[in-house]
Amino acid sequence: MNNQRERESGQSPTQGSMRARSGREGQQVSEIMTRNPECVTEQDSIRNVAKLMLDHDTGAIPVVEENNRKVIGMITDRDIVVRLIANGRDIDGARVSEAMTRGVKTVRENQSVDEVFDLMSREQVRRVPVVDQNEGIIGIVAVKDLAEESESKQDLAQTVEQISEGPGNSQKNR
Repeated sequence: MNNQRERESGQSPTQGSMRARSGREGQQVSEIMTRNPECVTEQDSIRNVAKLMLDHDTGAIPVVEENNRKVIGMITDRDIVVRLIANGRDIDGARVSEAMTRGVKTVRENQSVDEVFDLMSREQVRRVPVVDQNEGIIGIVAVKDLAEESESKQDLAQTVEQISEGPGNSQKNR
C-alpha cells in the first residue's frame, strides 16, 4: 500500500521509504556539513587540484568564481582521469575548466538532511555543495556525512546504490 501511495505522489518507493525510516526528520544540513571546504577556480591548474585532493584526502573539490566564491561546478579525481588522462591530455598545462563538471546542484544549510539524501539519489551524486543566500559556498555534504548520521544502514545502502547506477562522467556537463 505504501509503495502505491509513493508512486502516486511522484516519489520512488525508495525515496518515500527512506524518509519514513531514516530517523533524521528535522535534522538540518548545517548539523552535518563540512564547513569552509577547499575550493578552486576555473583557472587553477590540474596539478594544484590533485595536490589539494591529496593534502585533504578528498576526491572532489568545488569550483567557484574567484571574486565571490559562487559555486560554478565541481571537479573530481574521476573527472581528471576520464576527461584528461584517458584522452591523452598533458595535465601539466591543463586547467580546471577543461575537466570540471558544470551545473551542479546545491543546497542551503537550513534544508533538511532528508532533502539532501533525496537530491543525491535523484541526481546520482556523492557530494553536494552548501551555499548561502548569495550562492557563495559555505560547506559541503558528502555521502560519508549522511552515513555517520543515518540510523538505517539499508536506506544508506539504497542511496549509494542509486548514486552508483549513474551514467558515469558524461561529456554533457562540460
